[in-house]
Amino acid sequence: MSAAAALVPAGASAVDLLDTVRQKREMVVGTEAQFAPFEFVKDGKIVGYSADLLNVIMADMPGVRVSQQDVPFQAILPGLAARKFDFVITSVTVTKERDAKFALTLPIGEATVALLRRSKDGSFMSPEQISGKIVGSQAGSAQLKVVREYDKKLRAEGKPGIKEIREYVSFDEAYADLTAGRVDAVGQSLSNLGPLVKSRPDAYAVVQPAIGPKTYYAWAGRKDADSASLVKFFNDGIAKANKSGKITELQQKWFGFTTALPADRLPAPEL
Repeated sequence: MSAAAALVPAGASAVDLLDTVRQKREMVVGTEAQFAPFEFVKDGKIVGYSADLLNVIMADMPGVRVSQQDVPFQAILPGLAARKFDFVITSVTVTKERDAKFALTLPIGEATVALLRRSKDGSFMSPEQISGKIVGSQAGSAQLKVVREYDKKLRAEGKPGIKEIREYVSFDEAYADLTAGRVDAVGQSLSNLGPLVKSRPDAYAVVQPAIGPKTYYAWAGRKDADSASLVKFFNDGIAKANKSGKITELQQKWFGFTTALPADRLPAPEL
C-alpha cells in the first residue's frame, strides 16, 4: 500500500492526496484488466480505452508514475475503501449504492446493458425470449444486477423468467461458456459488446433492444476530504478530454462508434 493511502492518525491534520502523490511521484491505482476494450492485457501491458484516456489526463501531472494493480473486479471497490489504491481506474458502472459510497467521476463511457447471444441461435431474437434460458454475467457487477431486474420484470408480466443466472469471476469466462453452449446469453454493456461482435460476427450477436436503463461508466475515488483534490484532478481531466474531442477519438479507436457523454455532470443513477 502506498504511503499516500496510509490512514491519518487520530488528531493529525488531513493529508491532501493530490499533493502527496505529486511529492511521491507515484500514484497507485486499481484496475481490472479483463474488460476489453476498456482495459485488458496485451504483451504483458495493460492497454485499452481507459489506458489511453489515463495517459492523456496524466500529461497534466508530469513526473508522476502510475503503478497499476490488476485485481479481480470484486476486489476493486473494497480495495479502494481499504486504501490499497489512491484511485480506481477501471470501468465502474454508476449505481445509486456506489454513488453513495464513493466519489465517482464524470462519465468515461456508456454502460447500458444488453444481452449477447450466439449468432446462430435463431430461438433468441428479442430480449423476452430469454425466458426459460440460462444467462451469465460477472459476479458483483451492475450488469448482473440488470439481468436480475429484467428477470423480475419478465416474471411480473406472467412470463417464465430466466431459468438460471450464473455468476463468473470475469466476463471472458462467461463468453467462453456462451460459445460452448453452457449458457444461452451474457448480460454485458453495449460498449463492450459492440467491439466483440465486430471482431467475431460468426460467433456472437447482440439482442436488441437493451434490457437496462441508460447507464454510465466512471472511475472512482474515496469520498473523503483527503481525496477531494485528486477526484477534482480526474474530473477536470475527463471534462477537458471530452470537450476537446479526445474522448470521441478514443471511442472511435477502441469501440468503432461514438457516444455523447455529459462533460459537466454525472447524471443521477437509475440503477
